[in-house]
Amino acid sequence: MANLTVKLVKGLAGKKKDQIAVAESLGLRKAGDVSVQPDNAATRGKIFKISHLVEVTEN
Repeated sequence: MANLTVKLVKGLAGKKKDQIAVAESLGLRKAGDVSVQPDNAATRGKIFKISHLVEVTEN
């Protein structure tokens, strides 16, 4: 199964609580953090919610 590498490129300061919660559920706490996630519908939904804060590459 494919994986997605998700990198937080913008900080979470001043963002909505639900966006912060989604970022933390992906393992991203501060700008520059990188996480490898499985490529499934749940992960894609999370990424869509914070797409303006992250950079995604497929592995």
